Amino acid sequence: MKLIIQIPCLNEEHFIADMLRDLPRRIQGIDIIETLIIDDGSSDRTVETALENGVNHVVSLSTNRGLAHAFRVGMEESLKLGADIIVNTDGDGQYKGSDIKRLVEPILNKEADFVIGVRDVATIHHFSFRKKMLQLLGSWIVRRLSGTAVRDVTSGFRAFSRDAATRLDLVTDYTHTLETIIALGKEREPIAQVAIETNHKVRDSRLMTSIFQYVTQCTADMVRIYIRYESLKTFARLGVFSICLGMISGAYYLFDRLVYDGRSFVALAFFSLLLISGLLFVMLGFLGDSIACNRRMLSNITRHLRRM
Repeated sequence: MKLIIQIPCLNEEHFIADMLRDLPRRIQGIDIIETLIIDDGSSDRTVETALENGVNHVVSLSTNRGLAHAFRVGMEESLKLGADIIVNTDGDGQYKGSDIKRLVEPILNKEADFVIGVRDVATIHHFSFRKKMLQLLGSWIVRRLSGTAVRDVTSGFRAFSRDAATRLDLVTDYTHTLETIIALGKEREPIAQVAIETNHKVRDSRLMTSIFQYVTQCTADMVRIYIRYESLKTFARLGVFSICLGMISGAYYLFDRLVYDGRSFVALAFFSLLLISGLLFVMLGFLGDSIACNRRMLSNITRHLRRM
């Protein structure tokens, strides 16, 4: 059984050494533990410091491509290296290496294929009250969209079995945390959660420049991901809603015409517009569902290639 701990990094020269030293060297049930650095275009000595402190593998990106891209590259490389379990953690040492043992236990025990380290957000001192409320709200929304019970959807401390990793077909460019939950939730992958502790904050988040920007980007990603997996349901509901509004406008036009001999052309125009819009939404739903079927077939081919 081979475990690869992947660490996306961007200018973590001052933190990567302590972070690597904190990682476990032995875990019962694991034969080989290796580390993989994904250097996302660092301009400092992140890679050199990591190599000096015993990292096993390094993938260097020529430019900064973002956390989601670095995560995808790391997952692909880990699969190529023969990983049976992949753990993703942060290069700034936010998460404790000692919790990796607990993180992989559900996979070793065949209880889950995807495990999330859940933080006690309420007790994290450097989180503002507004950020804590947004975390709770965001987690609730993602639970509804994904059909899962994940309590901390933005935690980047995660473990994947090889089977779960081969099922991931991510498209977002901002952050992987939400998409992996929705994607694997829709695939009905068994998901486990374990309570973890976090270290003290050492630097500000590079992913979130402002609360507004973070919320806007994550909202757009959630809508995009949900429609990708539930296009028929989404557009069919919009279509039915639009058609119902159109029928109300049409009924009002007929009532006005028959009872008061009026000619509410505005109601007639709304009836025509909403009815056509509703039919177009339904057609978009069927078109999206057909595209989703093709995507699933391509995903199955990609999964087969990854397993090989």
